[in-house]
Amino acid sequence: MALIAGSYERFIWGFSLKTLTSSSASASSSETLALAPLFSYPAHAGPIRCAAAAAPAGLAASGGSDDTVRLYDLPAAADLGPLLDPAAPVSALAIHSLGPVPRNLLAASDDGLLHLYDAGEGFPLLASLRVFPRHREPADALAVHPTGRVALAVGRSGGLAMLNLLRGRRSFSCRLEHPATAIAYAEDGAGGDRFVMAAEEKVTVHDSEDARIIHEIDCGKRVLAFAPAKKGILYTGGEERGITAWDLSSGKVTSRIEDAHSTRVKGIVVFDDKNDGSELCNLIASASSDGIIRIWDARMIAKEKTTPLAEANTKARLTCLAGSSLNFTRFLFIVYFFRNNCLLELRKAEMKRTWS
Repeated sequence: MALIAGSYERFIWGFSLKTLTSSSASASSSETLALAPLFSYPAHAGPIRCAAAAAPAGLAASGGSDDTVRLYDLPAAADLGPLLDPAAPVSALAIHSLGPVPRNLLAASDDGLLHLYDAGEGFPLLASLRVFPRHREPADALAVHPTGRVALAVGRSGGLAMLNLLRGRRSFSCRLEHPATAIAYAEDGAGGDRFVMAAEEKVTVHDSEDARIIHEIDCGKRVLAFAPAKKGILYTGGEERGITAWDLSSGKVTSRIEDAHSTRVKGIVVFDDKNDGSELCNLIASASSDGIIRIWDARMIAKEKTTPLAEANTKARLTCLAGSSLNFTRFLFIVYFFRNNCLLELRKAEMKRTWS
């Protein structure tokens, strides 16, 4: 598993979670986890505002106030270069994967545009569309449906839009009572298709079919980050400095890590899928504004005293966190970049016919 974190200081950090085995004098061995640094350098010319990663391929991206999106190969700890299509600061990123292979990259910018890229063969730009109809409202958060057909965007002025990724156009938009700062697709305990939005200290759970509100969750203080998990669980964090697990079916708290950080929680990543290619599952990563990144065992959260499994201190003001599992060989990542040319041409031709 790997993590990527961005900061106000323009630096991007990459970490891999490794298992360390130590032997004692009694001939017994114990295993501990450690966050090993992959890279750290000033990737952008201004503050890094958002990050996204694709599990398990190891593709990651960051967006900055310098109007660029930068790509990373986490297995190789390499910088793949920038995408220069945005003409304004990048406000939100999302990556959709089809199985183990990243398929699309979405990048929203402050000029109100959304850029849709094919996540392969040089990342060609497929379409650019205006997210909200009335003015140049930027999208602050993006969420791609697991099917990859549609995406949701929430705007800085209170807009909510549904985007048809197959046709490359907006299919629906409305105004929210309060501007939302985060959005994600999730499943409840019964497997129902849901999406969740965070606005100040409230998190609302909606039905994906008709957008009706199923639950409204009061988190007490402003929510700055959340991440859905399996079995209908949603982890939230923010100004309360803790991490709370909510049951999406009932809207109630299932467990909580009190004072997980000493400052605001700015990012949460959940690794709980045994089939995603990672040997390490049931793990939660969190990042705070004072530069601390911590790894937690989700199975231990219910206990009174929870201690992190691993920790890293970047000594920077972190703004975002994203993660990817890395238990795939380098060969699979190369295949994703250099797929069969015939399949690529067929897919491009199909998209052109759809948008024409």
